[in-house]
Amino acid sequence: MSSKVSDKAWARTRRNIVIRNRTLAVMAVVVVVSLIVYVCTLSVQKSGQQLEYASYPRTYSEYVELESKEFHVEPALVYAVIKQESGFDPNCVSQAGAIGLMQIMPDTFSWLIGTMDKSDKRQYTTDDLYDPKTNIRFGCKYLSILLEMFPNQNTALAAYNAGMGNVRGWLKNKEYSSDGKTLQKIPFAETRTYTRKVAANYTQYKTLYGQDSTSSAK
Repeated sequence: MSSKVSDKAWARTRRNIVIRNRTLAVMAVVVVVSLIVYVCTLSVQKSGQQLEYASYPRTYSEYVELESKEFHVEPALVYAVIKQESGFDPNCVSQAGAIGLMQIMPDTFSWLIGTMDKSDKRQYTTDDLYDPKTNIRFGCKYLSILLEMFPNQNTALAAYNAGMGNVRGWLKNKEYSSDGKTLQKIPFAETRTYTRKVAANYTQYKTLYGQDSTSSAK
C-alpha cells in the first residue's frame, strides 16, 4: 500500500516539475520575444526619425543663421522656402528663369540690390545668385520685405510665389480677402499649392528642431 502511495506522490511531483518547467520555458520565450519586439520598435523609430531629419535638412545653416538674424526672419521659414524652391540645389534654375537656392528672379535681384544698406558696396551680377551665401542673403531680405508688407505669413508666402502686385490686387478683392490684409482664398492653383507646402515645411522644421530653428528670429 505504501509503495502505491509513494508512486502516486512521485508521479504528482514529476507532473508538477514538468508543468513548472514548461511554464518557465513559456515565460522565457515571452520575455525574449518581447525584447526582440522592443529592440525592433526602437530601431524602426530611430530609422524613421533619421529619415525625417534627412528629409528636412539644414544645409547651408551658417548662411541661414547669419542672414536670417540680420533681416529678422525665422530660420525655420528660410529652410522651408529653400526646401520647396530648390530642394537645396544652388544651381537650380526654373523655367521662368529664377535662380539658386531661394529661386530669385534676376529682375527681383536687381531691385533688391537697390534696397540694401549702402555699407553693402559689393558689385553684384546675376551669376552671384548661384552663390549660396548671396542667394540666401537676398532671399532673406526679400522675405523680410514681404513680411513687413504682408504681416500674415501665408499671404507673404503667396507674394513670394506670385508677386507683390498680384497679392495687392487679391487683397482688394472681397472674393479673396475679407479684411484687405489676409488672403482667405488664393486664385492661382500653383500659389495655393506652394503656400500650403511651404507652411507644412515650416511646421515640420519647428517640430524637428524646436528652438534651434527659430533662435535667430526677433
